Amino acid sequence: MKTYLFKLSLALFLAIAFTGCATNQGNTKAEKQQAILKMKDDTLTQLFKLKPHTRAQLNSATGYAVFSNANVNLILASFGGGYGVVKNRNTGHHTYMNMGEVGLGIGLGAKDFRIVMVFDSIDVMDQFINQGWVFGGQADAAAKASDKGAAVGGEAVVNGITVYQITETGLALQATVKGTKFWKSSELN
Repeated sequence: MKTYLFKLSLALFLAIAFTGCATNQGNTKAEKQQAILKMKDDTLTQLFKLKPHTRAQLNSATGYAVFSNANVNLILASFGGGYGVVKNRNTGHHTYMNMGEVGLGIGLGAKDFRIVMVFDSIDVMDQFINQGWVFGGQADAAAKASDKGAAVGGEAVVNGITVYQITETGLALQATVKGTKFWKSSELN
């Protein structure tokens, strides 16, 4: 049991440390916010190309979030981190957020991917911003380098949130159970 807790603690520490490495571009608060908004716009453009129906879904939603994440799988543990933004479509307000994840399961490799979350209601969006935990299992394969390769990403609906994943780069094969934490950025809000 001690070994399990040590590995879990180490993986959580690495996920948080890795989040610090997955910072966005820019030196000032405004530059970092602009870099995140550009990542959001680029990701949505890519999602609309891959799944054209998502444009109407986002336009009718209460709000949505877009995250950039890097993930590493090391045999029995995975960890990752990233950053993103939640947009309240009713008010136009952006909430800048960080994310970290830790998982246990079989996997090997690394990948850079984007997550788009569409919120069904204002309550679901507010709960996500203020509480931010999402737990889930994941089984996927990704092999992609630049414009070559393929990515098997998913679309899932969990507790009023539709989640899309787009793999940018990487090579990974994994079957893990992960805990992901999303939290407000104290630096950018």
